[in-house]
Amino acid sequence: MTLFKRGNVYWYEFKHLGVRYRESTHTDDPKIAGRAERRRRKEAEEHGNKLEPVAKPILFSKAVKEFFENNDTWERRTRSIHENSWKHLKPHFGDKLLSDIKPLAIIKYRAARKAEGIGPRSINIEVSLIRLVLTVHDLWHDLKKQKFRMLKEPKDVGRALSHDEQHRILAAAKSSISRSLYPAILLSIHTGMRHQELRFLRWRQVDLMEGAVTVGKSKTEGGEGRVIPLSDTALACMKEWRSQFPDTKPHDYAFPTERYKQVSQKDGSGVKIQVYACDPLKPIAGWKTAWTTCRRNAGVTARWHDLRHTFISNMGENKVGEQTLMGMTGHLSRKMLELYSHPRLEAKREAVRTLDRLAESQPYPQNDPQQSAPTPTGIM
Repeated sequence: MTLFKRGNVYWYEFKHLGVRYRESTHTDDPKIAGRAERRRRKEAEEHGNKLEPVAKPILFSKAVKEFFENNDTWERRTRSIHENSWKHLKPHFGDKLLSDIKPLAIIKYRAARKAEGIGPRSINIEVSLIRLVLTVHDLWHDLKKQKFRMLKEPKDVGRALSHDEQHRILAAAKSSISRSLYPAILLSIHTGMRHQELRFLRWRQVDLMEGAVTVGKSKTEGGEGRVIPLSDTALACMKEWRSQFPDTKPHDYAFPTERYKQVSQKDGSGVKIQVYACDPLKPIAGWKTAWTTCRRNAGVTARWHDLRHTFISNMGENKVGEQTLMGMTGHLSRKMLELYSHPRLEAKREAVRTLDRLAESQPYPQNDPQQSAPTPTGIM
C-alpha cells in the first residue's frame, strides 16, 4: 500500500494501466484508509479487465478551467459572474479533487461566506458554479441524493426610497467626484433602467428631440428595445450632460470611462476635481465607490437596484396602468411586477383613513361595556 498523510487525513497513490490515482480517504484511521485503497484498486482492476475507460481523478481547479474554455460563447455578463464566483471559491476548493467536494464542504463554505456578511443570493450564485462543473462530470446527482439544497433566498427584493431620501441622495450625488453619478442616478429614478442598462447606454439610444430612451441589451427579453419617455427633469439633465461632450459620436457611450485628478486653485481657495482622461468607446466600469460615498453623505441605506424600485413605486402611486408600467420596465409578467411594487406608508395610511371616514358617516352601534346584558324572561 502507498498511504501517506496530508494534514490529519490519509491519502493513497498508485498506478494502474497507466492511470495515476491520488485520492483522499477522508479518514485519519490507517486501517480504514487501507481498506479504502484496496477497494479503489479493485474497482480500477475490474474496469480494466472489462476494457472500460477508468475515470481519471481531476482537480476542481482544472475542471473549472476546462469549463470556462468550453463555454467561449458566454455573454460578457455571464462570464463576469462566473469569474467572480471562482475568485471566491478558489481558496476553498482550488486544490480539491472533484470527488472530494461533498455537501459538508459546501456547507462549511457557505457558513464562512455568511460570516463575511454575504447574502443568500450571492452565495447561491457562487455555489451554482460548483453545481455546473460537477454536472458536467456527472457528479452533482450524488449531492442531490444526499439531499443537498441551495439556501433559501428572501423574497423581499428591495425597497423604494422615500421622497426625502430621493432628495438627499440626489443632492449628495451633485457634489460627488464622479460627475456622471448624478445624471445616472436621476435617469434611473426617472426611467427605471437597470445598472447594466445605464452602463452600456450609447448616445444613439438617447433621443433628445423626442425626449425618449431606447434600452439596448437587457436582462430580460421584454426589456431589450423598450422605449421609455423622459420626464422634463430627466430630459433637461441629459441635455446638460450631453453638452459636456461636444465632439461625441452616436456610437459613443453616454457614461464613458473617465479619470479624475485634483487641481489646486490659483487663488488658494482649495482644490478642484478635473477630468484628465475620457474614453467614449469604453463604458464606465460602474459607480461603486462614488455610490458608497454618496449614500454615506446622504445618510441613506439603499442598493442601486432600489432606484428602480423607486421608479416603479412612484409610477404606481400615480396610478399608471399595469400594461404601461410593464412596457416601461421590461417585465413580462404581472407576478414579477408585483415583487417590485412598494406602496408607501403614506399611501397605506390614506387607504386606512377611508375606514375612519366611513365610521364617521355611519357610526358603529356599541353597547356600554359596563352594562350587563338583559336577563331573558323566565330565567332566574
